Order: sequence, then structure tokens, then C-alpha cells
Amino acid sequence: MKCPYCGFADSKVIDSRPADDGATIRRRRECLACQKRFTTYEIMERLPLVVIKRDGSRQSFDKVKLINGMVRACEKRPVPMAEVEKIADDIEQELQGGLEREITTTEIGEMVMARLKDLDEVAYVRFASVYRSFKDINTFMEELTKLLGEKTQN
Repeated sequence: MKCPYCGFADSKVIDSRPADDGATIRRRRECLACQKRFTTYEIMERLPLVVIKRDGSRQSFDKVKLINGMVRACEKRPVPMAEVEKIADDIEQELQGGLEREITTTEIGEMVMARLKDLDEVAYVRFASVYRSFKDINTFMEELTKLLGEKTQN
């Protein structure tokens, strides 16, 4: 690692510790030339995930878009932002852990709905109404009936 002070190309690691829930390692280093100390971060390289949209176009997976969609569904609901971020982290981790590098918006939407259903039913219905493009009140009622049916079975 190149020293930020003198530019010397060699340093030694003095201390290492995990950061950001274990996804990053923080290292304290000392330059072997000038003996000044500096901090570096090592992160795991992730393979890019490609999202296939409904129109067939492709774009990189963006966790911020996922969070924004859930935030809109959870608006004015007692859902902590930490829960929304945890769902997004869980989904991203599940996608990264899978063998597929390309995933459809349909699969991502189903993953979100499954988690929102357990978290907040109103947010679930809101998300489903946009995601499934409810055309009229009948399709909306069908989804509500399904939700109520599942609730009475549990």
C-alpha cells in the first residue's frame, strides 16, 4: 500500500478489525520509510448483478432504488427505516449469494412483497398495487381477499 505522506510503496499492518457488519476490514498501517501511520479499508469485491426489467432492458442492481420503493410503500406507517434497510440488505445478500448474475424485476418484487407482508400489511398492499399494476378495484380486492385468507389460516 502506497503511503499517502511520502509515497513509499511499502507499509506494514499494525492493526486489523472488521467494520460495517463484517463486510469491510479496517487496517492501521505504518509506512516503512517515514513511519507515519494511516488507515486503509479493504472491501469484498462483489460481482455485478444485472436487473432485467419488464421491457427487456437491463441495468445494474441499485439497492437505493429498492429502498426508495419500500419507503414509498411504508409512508406514514410505523415502519422503522432500519427495518427497510435490513430488508434491502437481506435481499441484496440473497441475490449476491445466488448463482445467477441476472435477475428479473419480478423476482425482486416477489422478494420484497414476501418481506413486507410480514412487516406491515398496508405497506405490502401499497407495494403490490404498484408492482402488480392493479388495473381496477377488482384486482385490488382479489389481493386483499388473498391476504385476509392467509391471515385467517394463521
